[in-house]
Amino acid sequence: MASHDDNDGDDTTEKAASYSQFACIGAGFSGIGLGAMLERRHGTGDAGADVRIFERASGPGGVWEANRYPGSACDIPGVLYSFSFAPNPHGAATYPTAAQIRAYLTAVAAKYGLLDPGQERITFNATVQRCEWLDGPRRWRLRVRDSSSNGTVFTHEAQFLFAGTGVLVEPRALDVPGLDAFHGAVMHSARWRDDVALAGKRVVMFGNGCTAAQIVPALLAGGAAHVTQVVRSRHWVVPPVRDSPVLRPPTTAEAEGRGSAAWAARWRWRLQRLVVAAAAEVEFLAFRGTAAADRLNRRRRARAERYIRRTAPAEYHELLVPDFKIGCKRRIFDPGYLRSLHAANVTLTDAGVSEVVPQGIRAAADGTVTEADVIVLANGFETNRFLAGIDVRGRGGESVVDHWAALGGPGAYETVAMSGFPNFFMLQGPNTITGHTSVIMAIENALALALRVIEPVLNGEAAAVEVTRAAEAKYVAQVQRDLQSRTVWSHGGCRSWYHEWNGIIYPYYQLHFWYRCRFPTWSDWAFHEDLATRAKKAARRRTNALRLFKLVSVFGGLLALAMYSSYHNERTAVGGAWSGSLASVAGFFRSQMI
Repeated sequence: MASHDDNDGDDTTEKAASYSQFACIGAGFSGIGLGAMLERRHGTGDAGADVRIFERASGPGGVWEANRYPGSACDIPGVLYSFSFAPNPHGAATYPTAAQIRAYLTAVAAKYGLLDPGQERITFNATVQRCEWLDGPRRWRLRVRDSSSNGTVFTHEAQFLFAGTGVLVEPRALDVPGLDAFHGAVMHSARWRDDVALAGKRVVMFGNGCTAAQIVPALLAGGAAHVTQVVRSRHWVVPPVRDSPVLRPPTTAEAEGRGSAAWAARWRWRLQRLVVAAAAEVEFLAFRGTAAADRLNRRRRARAERYIRRTAPAEYHELLVPDFKIGCKRRIFDPGYLRSLHAANVTLTDAGVSEVVPQGIRAAADGTVTEADVIVLANGFETNRFLAGIDVRGRGGESVVDHWAALGGPGAYETVAMSGFPNFFMLQGPNTITGHTSVIMAIENALALALRVIEPVLNGEAAAVEVTRAAEAKYVAQVQRDLQSRTVWSHGGCRSWYHEWNGIIYPYYQLHFWYRCRFPTWSDWAFHEDLATRAKKAARRRTNALRLFKLVSVFGGLLALAMYSSYHNERTAVGGAWSGSLASVAGFFRSQMI
């Protein structure tokens, strides 16, 4: 995940700059995916590419390292929420828990040598504060703070820089005054405090999105005395995908073993993944701005409303059933939330809160106070913010802030690249998130594109690569037009963080992204050379020209000798002698080709 504070005024010591060919900010799915794919393609040892990953947390996992609230789990089927090259043998088939995902990422990192002792491929407790492009050596220079050693600052340089900082990173502040006056514990879902015991406590929770729907049942199961959930919007709650042995991932032995049984298990998993991905792509039909999409959306909406009314207490139906299209806000795949609302120690309310007081929260309407021991904030994250807290500067010192201001908002070509930022690639960059399928697929696609376009640089044919400004501007403008004119996110009847300048949602099928990443439009990319690269190319051209001259000379000489020999065979009786001479000369010319 990304870095934050940049305190240049403290007493720190500078270490000498280190170097790796690849560097990445964040050790979540993006960073570990990069390291694994480099190992698979090139090897990360002395004979191949080397990588250094900087992670501000104390362990791998990214967002799943940060989100440790009770009930934390993925709402995407596990068969899709994993790398295509590494099935998760220990994760749930449908909705893997946060702990299972952390264990999976740790296992993948270990398998591909990213956690090998002494290799320093992942540096934990490392907060990246600044990244700047050095035009002379064609490198990125990173300023990193080591929080595990009293804030020591060091620099690191890399030929290629990847940003795997995530999208929903910075918790949103509560827009109710008085929070600092509360006498109890306050914690955001992404900053959960394990030192706060919740059994027997009165809990007030703000928010009712996907996270809140997971927390409420977990709080009740953990023995909370009472939970008051403050609802300030509605969301479509849909039936969960049922767990099925058909979706069982291969075991570790099957995933890594040999023999027909292991082979069959791996191909069964690949087929399952393909089927589930195809089903998810069909769901995208309901999000498009077409007459057919409206009909499908109405059917999905009717089914979801029946589910809510059948499952939740009748007294809460008006607080739960939305009046907008499915997909306008993120759907909630019910983790047992609706049934938990039947508990006697749960109160769901949409009454406005005027302030937080030392004893709890005060209602805006009548001033009554709901007492609480703990306040939980499940009110989401700051959106449309990328590379938060990191000062990234490209060619000529241009910052990403200024770059995006010129575009009109956060954007990147194919969600990955920005003009003026050579050899720099974003994973989960602007407009990566989908409303219908797994972001892990998008990360893999983005990695495939980045690793494909840097091949000329790796082969020594160029020193740097970046997208052209015209291609980036055209792509970003087209994405925004399509989001505003063709999707449920702009015409769904709700207000959400998908609106205004939408730097979050990818408005196309994921299959479309897969194709564009595997078959890049090369004319949209600019490759830069330095003097050394030009000299190598000139030397290569001279060598190739010399080889071509030798080849033409040999074949021309052989052809001339053959014609001369044929002429004398007809005119004289000494053809056999000429044939022997021809063989000798041909041997001489062959020796010149070496």
